[in-house]
Amino acid sequence: MSKTELAVEIDQGGYYPQFVAECLARSVAGEKVLAQLVHNEATFNHEAVGRHLTVLVLTPTRLLVAHTDEGTMPGEEPQAITTTESIPLRKISTAAVSQLVSNPAEFDHANTDEAWLAVSWGALQRIDLEPAGCGDPNCEADHGLTGGSASDDLTIRMSTRADTLEKVDELLDFAAKLQLALGRL
Repeated sequence: MSKTELAVEIDQGGYYPQFVAECLARSVAGEKVLAQLVHNEATFNHEAVGRHLTVLVLTPTRLLVAHTDEGTMPGEEPQAITTTESIPLRKISTAAVSQLVSNPAEFDHANTDEAWLAVSWGALQRIDLEPAGCGDPNCEADHGLTGGSASDDLTIRMSTRADTLEKVDELLDFAAKLQLALGRL
């Protein structure tokens, strides 16, 4: 994959493409681009719908993750912010791919509904807690809390309804290349 192909894909995303492409070009810093994935999604807050763009770039040594968000306040000039994280491939602990299909007994690639790519490198840790209990339904004792922690660095979800089958395929292809690169370390 060339940087030109990446720029074309960012341009097709339609979300401040010159800004996003320049931020990524600086982060790529001349390294060869092995694969890329561009994902547009809507974000919702209490008063507005915004846009969010995630771009993943795989190089021989790193995974680049760029997030671009709108930062515009009502009545102000449009603003956007891009944050690009560079993760050395040797730091990535897992890259998990999940795929949801309709009617799996008669599987055909065209009945793929959704795909997820979850990547963990230990930057974020999610802790889920809930009240602990015992098997006695009449027990009123405080049993403290129970729960677990999980690495939750990045999850990208694409569906054929929201993104098209072609975009789901792009996610699956990118995931395969990332998993292959991690297996070579």
